[in-house]
Amino acid sequence: MAFCLDQVLELEPYSLQREEKRRLYTQALSELTRTHAEGCGEYGRILEVLGHDCAKDFAPEDQPMLPVRLFKRYELCSVPREEVAKVMTSSGTSGQQVSKVFLDKQNVRAQTRVLTEIIGSFIGKKRLPLLILDTALVKKDRSMFSARGAGIVGFTMFGRDILYALKEDMTLDVQAVRAFLEKHKGEKILLFGYTYMIWQYVAQALEQAGVHLAIEDGILFHIGGWKKLRDQAVSPQAFNESIREVLGSVRVHNYYGMAEQLGSVFVECEHGHMHCSIYSDVLIRRPEDFSLAKPGEKGLIELMSLLPVSYPGHVLLTEDEGEILGEDDCPCGRLGKYFKIHGRMAGAELRGCSDTYEQR
Repeated sequence: MAFCLDQVLELEPYSLQREEKRRLYTQALSELTRTHAEGCGEYGRILEVLGHDCAKDFAPEDQPMLPVRLFKRYELCSVPREEVAKVMTSSGTSGQQVSKVFLDKQNVRAQTRVLTEIIGSFIGKKRLPLLILDTALVKKDRSMFSARGAGIVGFTMFGRDILYALKEDMTLDVQAVRAFLEKHKGEKILLFGYTYMIWQYVAQALEQAGVHLAIEDGILFHIGGWKKLRDQAVSPQAFNESIREVLGSVRVHNYYGMAEQLGSVFVECEHGHMHCSIYSDVLIRRPEDFSLAKPGEKGLIELMSLLPVSYPGHVLLTEDEGEILGEDDCPCGRLGKYFKIHGRMAGAELRGCSDTYEQR
């Protein structure tokens, strides 16, 4: 391909302004569409039905998009099966179909590199003492090793002296956590977990027990469905305040992503805005006709990523609702679009790791 992913990976993750990024995505997404049309028969047939002309380059908003649910129904792969290095599955409740995502070695390397660049821009380049707000069982139980297990294992590359805070029965090991914090007193502590599970098994458990863990300098990254929290009328602001109340001085960063575009994560900045990096982008579509929504208008989230080279996951229409808040002008200084997520479409399946765990 004329577009070179390795060259893009050399750039800072929030360094391209609107027109530069638009030119890059017009070229890169068009080439990815051609590559996947040739390599994946099912995808090629979809484009034929749509009447898409792969010989032409199209602007990002005119690229053919796949409904994310298609990955539950079809095995969409653009490389020979002997080149598949890993098959990822999405979260799902019992009896629910899960997505299968076929990754070759290039795709795996790119995902790891991009996640490192994005998270590193928030925490720095050094590995930090890492407190995983989950159970170590997630590493051993293959039924857990879907998006949840992969997310945890992927995040461990940012940490050292890793402690899993929950016992196998999902109760918080307060004694072990206190010992961990005492051992790393005076250091910056990195924390990671899934949103609802942190709320129920950490924040609520500590509050009910009257326990306060006085972390002096912490950074928490959390991901997962918000449906259960919204059902309990827990806002992101209330979640963050509760975390700081029981854990101490902790900066909280929610982030958004899915197994079908693993690695292309959107991290919440200090001002509460989800940010697009140079490796991925979003559009908002009106659900009634899939036309482009205006900034500030709520609609379906369309995700675009430069990473999927082994499967046609580069332009996906999700079942999540959101709105674009602005571009290139967030007070945090990061370039690119920033947006807000409103949650799942009414009637859509549960999807987040936290929500699907609770359904089980």
